[in-house]
Amino acid sequence: MSLNIEQARFNMVEQQIRTWDVLDTNVLDVLGKVPREDFVPSRYRRMAFADLRLPLAMQQVMMKPVEEGRMLQALGLEQGHTVLEIGTGSGFTAACLSALGGRVLSIDIHAELADTAAARLERLGFTDVEVRCSDVFDESFDPGRTFDRIVVTGSAADVPTRLLDWVSPGGCLFAVRGCSPAMEAVCVNLDAQGQRSTESLFETDLPRLIGAEDRPVFEF
Repeated sequence: MSLNIEQARFNMVEQQIRTWDVLDTNVLDVLGKVPREDFVPSRYRRMAFADLRLPLAMQQVMMKPVEEGRMLQALGLEQGHTVLEIGTGSGFTAACLSALGGRVLSIDIHAELADTAAARLERLGFTDVEVRCSDVFDESFDPGRTFDRIVVTGSAADVPTRLLDWVSPGGCLFAVRGCSPAMEAVCVNLDAQGQRSTESLFETDLPRLIGAEDRPVFEF
């Protein structure tokens, strides 16, 4: 791999992510090792480390590196934690979650994204990630268990209650809520007694999660 790529990766971690108050050394280490350039669409490879949201197929996007860093830090992932990711996208977030010690089930409604990400993750050796093509809002969908961490990579007007029901006591859920162009990334924590508290993390603007689109407003 060229020195320019490694320098760009180093600059991304040290000049972008770290300066956005991402100080968790495990997170910084993972973002410095997982090959982000192998997850972006080939035509955007030169922009893999830029402070940008990069377009994916099916009108989806990859979050900015700084946003990914803040998200991973907020999750506080520990070795062996079970993780449900809703919105596989490129597979990069799933790779980082796995590299941090998570056992990841990643769901995407788009077969094209799910299949491509699954093949990429297998090729790169991320064996603790299972990718499925499914619709989490379909009544027939049942993950069969709760999870220590849930990551939602699309937005909704508010955090869907259905997803909160899959968080284990002591766990948390990352989601993006609100309306474009100023949405809010939050971490919803569930204590051992089942009480929820919400931490605001940063502002962002992500495409709607399929199934959580805004309802049409009719004017009379």
